Amino acid sequence: MEPRALSGRLVVVTRATDQASRLVERLAELGAEVVTVPTIEVVDAADGGAGLADALGRLTDYQWLVVTSANGARRVLDHLSPDDLAQSDVKLAAIGPGTAEALTDAGLTVDLVPERFVAEGLLDVFPDPPPGGGAVLLAQAAGARPVLAAVLTERGWQVDRVEAYRTVHPAVPPDQVEQAAAADAITFTSASTVTGFVAAAGLAAAPIVVCIGPVTAEAARAAGLRVDAVADPHTLDGLVDALVAILGRTGS
Repeated sequence: MEPRALSGRLVVVTRATDQASRLVERLAELGAEVVTVPTIEVVDAADGGAGLADALGRLTDYQWLVVTSANGARRVLDHLSPDDLAQSDVKLAAIGPGTAEALTDAGLTVDLVPERFVAEGLLDVFPDPPPGGGAVLLAQAAGARPVLAAVLTERGWQVDRVEAYRTVHPAVPPDQVEQAAAADAITFTSASTVTGFVAAAGLAAAPIVVCIGPVTAEAARAAGLRVDAVADPHTLDGLVDALVAILGRTGS
């Protein structure tokens, strides 16, 4: 990839402020002028994390612990140590390399990471329950898609869903909305960033919309946005590659 492949292009990043730095730095390295418009903020679960702490304190009740995002991983790590995991027979599954990395960096062993970084990808490779049944602890965001819990339950698993965190939508200043509308491209890294942006700016999106994966893209289309590119793989690096490719095709 050319070192200044995005030179002169104005790109909007909609991630939460405390999570945007890696993407902002990568885009800036490629020459982009980056406008950060944080449309979500990650906050504690409604119960302050009590439900997650209680469930992780009963880890031996489960055969699997499933963590679906890096945000969820960080909340899990507030209550779970490598020793806790090692002293139980529970296996750990993570959706996406960012989630897995957050867990392994803390010393936990991740047993299963699907090749497709979406819930459906995990369902493709998740085992059936053992004879007599088994239980899965599913740590998710409030309002997460129900597909994972629903399908695992259909397959015979007992699934306990626990709220690990919430995403809320902060107010976006009018000047940031104006900058976003004038940009060359806007990036979305989750369905909640789409929801937050549309709530703040309506459908006056940038000419080019790039999404990190199919779930985010589906949310964008459902909101009335045209999606120009979807990252493959569904990672921040994949998002940058997709952005460079689509802007390269649209000219300088």
